[in-house]
Amino acid sequence: ALHTLEHMALGGIYDQLGGGFCRYSVDDEWMIPHFEKMLYDNGPLLALCADAWQACGNPLFSRVCEETAAWVMREMQSPDGGYYSTLDADSEGEEGRFYVWRPDEVKALLTAGEYAMIAQRYGLDRPANFEGLWHLHTRVDMATLAAAAGHDENAVRQIIDGARQKLFVARERRVRPGRDDKVLTSWNALMIKGMARAGRLLGRPQWVESAEQALAFIRGTLWRDGRLLATFRDGKAHLPAYLDDYANLLDALLELLQARWRSEDLQFALALADVLLTHFEDPADGGFFFTADDHERLIHRPKPLGDESVPAGNGVAAQVLQRLGWLLAEPRYLMAAERTLRIAWSHVTRMPHGHCALLVALQDLLDPCEILVLRGPAHRLAEWQQVLGAEYRPNRLVFAIPDGASLPDGLAGKESRGDGLIYRCVGTRCDAPVTAPEAVPTG
Repeated sequence: ALHTLEHMALGGIYDQLGGGFCRYSVDDEWMIPHFEKMLYDNGPLLALCADAWQACGNPLFSRVCEETAAWVMREMQSPDGGYYSTLDADSEGEEGRFYVWRPDEVKALLTAGEYAMIAQRYGLDRPANFEGLWHLHTRVDMATLAAAAGHDENAVRQIIDGARQKLFVARERRVRPGRDDKVLTSWNALMIKGMARAGRLLGRPQWVESAEQALAFIRGTLWRDGRLLATFRDGKAHLPAYLDDYANLLDALLELLQARWRSEDLQFALALADVLLTHFEDPADGGFFFTADDHERLIHRPKPLGDESVPAGNGVAAQVLQRLGWLLAEPRYLMAAERTLRIAWSHVTRMPHGHCALLVALQDLLDPCEILVLRGPAHRLAEWQQVLGAEYRPNRLVFAIPDGASLPDGLAGKESRGDGLIYRCVGTRCDAPVTAPEAVPTG
């Protein structure tokens, strides 16, 4: 997985100057993309690259996070906070025109030493790779460049980074691709999760703040009378929301609550979960329909189980309801998640690779995640959270809840005393609270 992700980040599917991943590659080498950038791809990829960085420490992944988050905040976030949907592949009537280069154009912007490095690094010294022009694709690694130039690797990296910045500034003066400025609830939720997770793991509070702004936009504009709307554009929010909107936003809230605790966000999550159970769940057979029970009547009311361009709503709903159920000791959520997995089981066994979201939820059911609830004064919680979140432990959720927070019954019993307590639960089993991170059981 790390090998694949690394080559995605080094290839032409990734914008080597401005950050962000394009939609897909059109060749076997992942050199030439379809140049459209989708919000729903980049949110999960941002979270994934943050996980990869924490797991292996490869600075490539932290750089990709930095650049992609910067692109999101620079080009994809509206002044009101919501995230836009896509950047087009075309500009001035030609696909990829904004992104491609001619070697003489690059040479005019750089010093001779910079050009020599950039040309080797990104293939400008090789034949054109896109309709007579050059799209940047990493050809030579830093170690090879450094050995050939007789420099140390850090020096070469600084030269490359300086040259990339010059090219980026020049590219910003070009005619930009068109942008689809719809704000879609489900896609925003995917990016809120990505920004919150990457911001937490890499210690970038500005990314968490970006996620908060998007959430505030959804709550203020797309949450009306206790129900979500699906889309916003040109001052108009409309269309009743779908399963994916509720499930992905609930998932994003759980991630944001780990980045920083706000009791009002937990209350919002509970409201979303209750709508899922009341209006989307199949009470007879289990699982969740794509549309609500009071939605416009359709010829068929689907119950999507397989992943497509985004994870299946039923898979996301099953996973997040389980985790919320364990956090709050709420059996309604746990039973709804298990019913979903039971109804989906025959589909999963026939084509497991097409149901990865449900498989993640199944893994959680069989091997429940570890939930740590930290209670105490804010300064103490910040220290503990840093220690407990430092390792790559994808099956651990950490919620730092400061003194004075208003909590529902399932959490209210985890009280703060003295300098603070750490509560550890795995599924429905909880250990006695401890007073220091090193005392948290590891089994």
